[in-house]
This record gives sequence, C-alpha cells and structure tokens, in this order.
Amino acid sequence: MAIIKVQKGTKDILPQEIESWHNLEAKALELFTNYGYKEIRTPIFEATELFARGVGDTTDIVNKEMYTFEKSDRSITLRPENTAGVVRSFIENGMFRQPMPVKLWYKGPMFRYERPQAGRQRQFHQIGVEMFGIAAPTADAEAILLATEYLKSLGLNDLTVEINSLGCPECREEYKKRIKEVLKPEFDNLCEDCKSRYEKNPLRLLDCKVDSCKAIFERPQIKAVIQSDFICDDCAQHFKTLKEYLDAAGVKYEENKLLVRGLDYYNRTVFEIKSNNLGSQNAVCGGGRYDSLVKNLGGEDTPAVGWAMGMERLNSLLPSIEPKKLDAYIVSNNMPEALKLAQELRSKNISVEFDLSNKKFNKQLEKASKCANYAIFLGEDELKNNYITLKNLSTATQTTTTKEELLNIIKNI
Repeated sequence: MAIIKVQKGTKDILPQEIESWHNLEAKALELFTNYGYKEIRTPIFEATELFARGVGDTTDIVNKEMYTFEKSDRSITLRPENTAGVVRSFIENGMFRQPMPVKLWYKGPMFRYERPQAGRQRQFHQIGVEMFGIAAPTADAEAILLATEYLKSLGLNDLTVEINSLGCPECREEYKKRIKEVLKPEFDNLCEDCKSRYEKNPLRLLDCKVDSCKAIFERPQIKAVIQSDFICDDCAQHFKTLKEYLDAAGVKYEENKLLVRGLDYYNRTVFEIKSNNLGSQNAVCGGGRYDSLVKNLGGEDTPAVGWAMGMERLNSLLPSIEPKKLDAYIVSNNMPEALKLAQELRSKNISVEFDLSNKKFNKQLEKASKCANYAIFLGEDELKNNYITLKNLSTATQTTTTKEELLNIIKNI
C-alpha cells in the first residue's frame, strides 16, 4: 500500500523544531502584552464574501490564490490573511463600543494557493497586530515601532524599514489617472497581470515583480510621475508627522514610492520591513493603515492600522533552538516505584520520564544521557535502604540522597 505523504506546499512542524516556534510565540505574547494588545483567535475559514469585499477582488489573493469550496449552498474560504477576519470579529462582537484604541494580536495558519518557495508555503503561519480607533499618525508610528522591537527581541537587527503614503481615496484618484496616462504608450509591453491591473487598480502596477515591467517604471518620464508628490495637504501632513515620530523614536527608515502592498484596503501609510539576509522575496513584515475597511464590511466608520509577519520566514532567519532536556530520567526495573516517583516529581512541576518498557539498566542510562540533565537510580539497594542515587549527566558526578532532599535538588536545576 502506498504511503500517504504531506500535501505539496504544507509542512509538518516536528518536535525538534517546535522550540523555535514557541520562541516566536512567547516573545510576541510578552512584548505585545506590554504594548496593551490582547490576543484574538478567529476561525480559519470565513464566508468568501469577506475576503472579496475586504481584501479586494482585484488582488492576486482573491483572483488566484484562495482555497474556496461550497458547503450547504454557501461559499467558504480558508483564510488567506487575517485582517479581514479580525475586522469581522471587531464588528460582530461590538468591540467598537469599547474605549479606543482596541488593540488585538493573533497568530495562526493562513492558506494561499501559490508556488511553494523558501519561507513561503501554501499553508503558512502569521503573527500580526491590528489597532482600531486612532486616526492620528501616532498609531502608525507605534505599529512600526512594535514591529521593529519584536524583530529586535528575536535577535534580528540587519533590517530595512521602507515607508510610503498612498494618500486618501480622493487624492489617489488623480494619481491613478496620471499613472495610466504615462503608461498608456507602454501598455502592450506590460505583463498580462499588469494589463489587467491597468484598468482595475493602476496602483497595483507598481507592485509588479516582473523585470520587464520594473524596467519600464524606471524610465525617466514614467519614474517622474511615480515619484511625484500627489497626496493632498492632509495626507502629506499625516506622513510628515509620522516621519517626525519615527525620527524621535530612533527608527531608521527609507521612503519607497513604489511601495503599495498587495491588498486593496490600504490607504495613507504603508510599510514593509525587509531582511538583508533573504533573497528577492525579502520582506519579513508588511502592513499599513486601512481606515475604510471596517465601514466597507458593515461596521461603524473606524480608522485602523496593522501588520503581519510570516513565521516561517522569521524562523529561516534565526538559529535553531535545541529541544529542552528533561529535568530527570528515572532508571529502575521496579515499575510501580518508578511510576510513583515520577508522578510525585511531576506534581512538583519537574519534567521526568522513566522507561515504560522496562529495558536493562545500561539501556535506560543510555537513554537518560541523551534526553535528561539528571539520572535518578532506583534499584534494589536504593529501595531496600530507602535512599536514591542521583547522577548529574553533564558532570558525571553522583550522590546519594533522600526522596525529600531529591525534590530540593531537582527544583534548583
């Protein structure tokens, strides 16, 4: 019978790898809590309409990458990202009635049908934050600051922060017209995706990764339009103030006029944080402001800002973490007594195992040396004379002690 293997674009996270994942999650919980964020866990599938309306029906995610299926005459989609789901929960559960800002963070699997590559899978994991209720650029600054602080807490310092302003819907319309005008003579030379985006969402042209399109955007007359300051006075002041806040916080950044992000809901501030240790797909964090999304999904008009990071990519940049060893391993052929002692130690929050198959002493000791810091010998002499032999497996030193004293020794490991 053929072996059933893991599906393409998915990956088992094995016990020897899980410590790295726990590290990402523990650092997030600690730091995000310090910033006042509360964890939220939303379902991994939602109504397809949520993503069509939220993410945007001109995006590659909605057009090409979603896992969608029909169930009981309803269209259901595995979440390709989590901002739309968090916004849906914010509205549905009346969080807009809470004092603002409402700060939420999440972690979990997302699903996109795309070509698997380094740090990117069809089932992948993200950590992200969303802040609701603050229109001022202080929220943008804090979001970027939190992202950089989180990455630094993981030991990642070789990073580049890129920022841009997409303006508001009003000032962005004129910019779209100017982009279409200057690119019209080059229309036939654009890739097929850009030809489609030309009418539906011209800003997405700037996000193209095809080399021939990128070369077109570098032509002087075209680049001059792309690099122009098209945003209105209010949006310009918002962006100027954001940069002042980042300067005050010591966050180094670069302005990138080509930065538009791949989701339709962004307005004003967008940003990416890139690692200089990755290849062309080098973004480890992306986010921005999405002031109209809550209203577009049926809620009250509520400004918002957030970001997400791919956990697989983060792990690819970090050194692997060795699995933690047990505090102790009981070496004994008396199964009732070994089980009894193990349970006593576990009740004291001490990690311990014993050999469930009752192998010979030397085999048990061999196992102990690989998986534990201490070996606890519970042989005939120990049981008869009511003492325990304890061996430090790092130093090979050995001592005899009572059960009561054993607990004190192990606690201080």
